[in-house]
Amino acid sequence: MTQRRAGQRGSGLVVLGGGSRGQAGVVWLVGAGPGDPDLLTLKALKVLQTADVVVHDGLVSDEILELAPARARRISVAKRKSRHSYSQDEINRMLVAFAFDGLTVVRLKGGDPFIFGRGGEELEACRAAGVQCQIVPGVTAALAAGAGAGAPLTHRGSAQAVTFVTGHASNGAEPDLDWASLAKANQTVVIYMGLSQAAPIAARLMAAGRAGVTPSLIVENASRADERRIVTTLSGLADAAAGLSGPALLIVGEAMALALPLPRSGRGGPSAEEPMAERESLRLDGTTGRAMAQQAGLSLAPTPSAGRGPPLPLRGKGGVQ
Repeated sequence: MTQRRAGQRGSGLVVLGGGSRGQAGVVWLVGAGPGDPDLLTLKALKVLQTADVVVHDGLVSDEILELAPARARRISVAKRKSRHSYSQDEINRMLVAFAFDGLTVVRLKGGDPFIFGRGGEELEACRAAGVQCQIVPGVTAALAAGAGAGAPLTHRGSAQAVTFVTGHASNGAEPDLDWASLAKANQTVVIYMGLSQAAPIAARLMAAGRAGVTPSLIVENASRADERRIVTTLSGLADAAAGLSGPALLIVGEAMALALPLPRSGRGGPSAEEPMAERESLRLDGTTGRAMAQQAGLSLAPTPSAGRGPPLPLRGKGGVQ
């Protein structure tokens, strides 16, 4: 079989189905995680290093792409709002055609392939063509955003459920969601791709009964060096989102009262981007933050002051028991 060289870059043109069909290759749908290469799974790394072709999203970081073999051809199929380098149908056909050429194809997707990543459509296309398709899950952005902010997505007494929804309908309009269900208290609602719809989303939730004082969090570029994080409330969600433009998550729920904004230099403390009055009102080590959390229905255990209390006992090599 005459087969194209996987490492041959040439022009930007992708020729589909150029080789004669012999032994079919395989398509791997691989979750690259939210951006931080340290959050790439070991299995994802192992699969990536076998790639002949890497078909990747625009949200996959350069540090992760550099882990692919030097011989592997890289093809960007970046999709940003209203700007697609390839249609989804073209991507589907591309994956199948490369597999028919006997190549190992890694479809590298930001986050997890099956969480608002259209991985299901690519899986269906491969199955319909008789192409072997394997899936490697990845760390979805919501997990990285919550972990980075120190805000659990589920929390006993305040977040008994977590729901992932899209804030972007296929036609660019407001999504058709079960607002009454999402407005119920004691749950966390994570909105993917909802930055441009922050105002109508907040209005819908409040109209359905979710309190305007419900703690909320916006995270742009979760886990990346340029991550931005804004702690606010549901009623302030639209104003907080107005100054952001990158890929971002909107997270609404009582447990977001535990979220910490970014520090002036690095993660973990107050952000220079936030007004001091707002930062003070959201602090959980003071009475104002605790009052706001209680208003939202969040029951918090007493917060120990720094330096108080005995150290945790350490037993043996296993650490804390």
